[in-house]
Amino acid sequence: MWLFGRRGASGFSASSTAEEVTQGIDATGLTAIVTGASSGIGAETTRVLAMRGVHVVMAVRNVKSGSEVKESILKEIPQAKIDVMELDLGSMASVRKFASEYNSTGYPLNILINNAGVMAPPFMLSQDNIELQFATNHLGHFLLTNLLLQNLKNTAQASHKEGRIVNVSSMGHRFTYREGIRFDKINDKDSYTAILAYGQSKLANILHSNELARHFKEEGLDITANSLHPGAITTNLLRHQYLVEGIVNWIGKYFIKNIPQGAATTCYVALHPQVKGITGEYFSDSNIAAPTSQARDAELAKKLWDFSLNLTKPQ
Repeated sequence: MWLFGRRGASGFSASSTAEEVTQGIDATGLTAIVTGASSGIGAETTRVLAMRGVHVVMAVRNVKSGSEVKESILKEIPQAKIDVMELDLGSMASVRKFASEYNSTGYPLNILINNAGVMAPPFMLSQDNIELQFATNHLGHFLLTNLLLQNLKNTAQASHKEGRIVNVSSMGHRFTYREGIRFDKINDKDSYTAILAYGQSKLANILHSNELARHFKEEGLDITANSLHPGAITTNLLRHQYLVEGIVNWIGKYFIKNIPQGAATTCYVALHPQVKGITGEYFSDSNIAAPTSQARDAELAKKLWDFSLNLTKPQ
């Protein structure tokens, strides 16, 4: 399609793959964490980062699946440096355990890719009794980022290389509840709408990135935080939406990205020199894009930050 061939300021388009947007980049010596790395975009992001020399730590809920992905990558790229560690973002105890174990390995951290997510399940609560999409897509990543922040700061300072935090959001952030984030109704089962709750969690990803960027600027840190829409992609995220999945599979060949194309923007924002120094932005098709006005609301971002801090405080 015409849109797929249209190239933005970066020189890349919606049809560019993760390998294409990182071509020629040597990222040897960098270490990255990728959440949700055992399938879909996360697995492809891991593969391409490893191909470019990054030591990738796959943070996965299912270690067996993660290990299988690791083995398949090693068959293709024998020199790849990959570790697999368990992480369930729906459990704050699991997030704390992962962060503690990671920090105790002595590994540096240059890049944190908050990629994992769930999409539009029926109303469910996380292990910490918080609506599952908000808990997994936002709160788990919020806590993980905070617990790894000192490592990111230390690494950026010691390596003299810019640290990068990449939050995988979605165009779905446009379809949220009227007030954006329903602070007083996060767990309200009666008014729960699966798609709107998904949009709420994806809006939270953007607001989180923007508030991180503001903090880093204030502290004068060499760390950036950006969010992105990977594109419309058929992955197992759609497993709770059978009708949507059926329609997508039927007409998808005309406009849906494949997984290598879907991982492109993540890899671009994580590795490309064009993104150096750019922070607090929202990307789509490996170019800076415009999110909604709610996503640019600094007061909403600050309120979400304080709300999230309160929810993730150790009990």
